[in-house]
Amino acid sequence: MTLFGRTLGGEEIASLIFLSMALVIWLMAWRGERNWTHWFRRWEADRKTRREAEEGNDQPPPPAGAPRGPWG
Repeated sequence: MTLFGRTLGGEEIASLIFLSMALVIWLMAWRGERNWTHWFRRWEADRKTRREAEEGNDQPPPPAGAPRGPWG
């Protein structure tokens, strides 16, 4: 097999195949981690929304200029 004007032997072809497989496996693992992170963030936001609805926060939000935080 010739690639970029260079003849490749069996070992070089096998190493290219194994490197490609490693890249594919790494991308699949990264994609699974990313999907899990998105799922967890969505679940956490839904849980927070449900908890706030159950508590029944009837307090109106503070005015825009109201001081907030421990130094406010």
